Amino acid sequence: MKVEDIMTRDVCLVEPDQTICDAARRMAELDVGLLPVGENDRLVGMVSDRDIALRAVAAGKGVETKIRDVMTRDVRYCYADHEVEDVAQNMAEQQLRRLPVLDRRKRLVGIVSLADIAMDRDAGLSGAVLRGVSQPGGHHCQSARAA
Repeated sequence: MKVEDIMTRDVCLVEPDQTICDAARRMAELDVGLLPVGENDRLVGMVSDRDIALRAVAAGKGVETKIRDVMTRDVRYCYADHEVEDVAQNMAEQQLRRLPVLDRRKRLVGIVSLADIAMDRDAGLSGAVLRGVSQPGGHHCQSARAA
């Protein structure tokens, strides 16, 4: 099965020059904890509720802080035509709960999450991803990076 068969297609983008307050409001409206950041028709980052909490609030930055100042720039992604099993394995290895999904022109077409995999696949696959994601530390550990 391909990622495009299980991904969430309705994805809201924010721009890097919007404020973290704008991002937080949008997250609250959509009941999500992660938003893709787009600029000039390209994915340039991701901003999470955790980015806002740790890189802005904990650092004493105000609500007018630009998203670009707290977003994760090193974005991992997959393609819509990738196999779910391969992407799930990659998510576990990279310790990621969600991945933006791009088409072959590198345009954002969706997001695939651990929940998407769990809802569509056997428990063994989603359990393996969860075990990998839940390991302490890893490449995307925010406590190891400066804001």
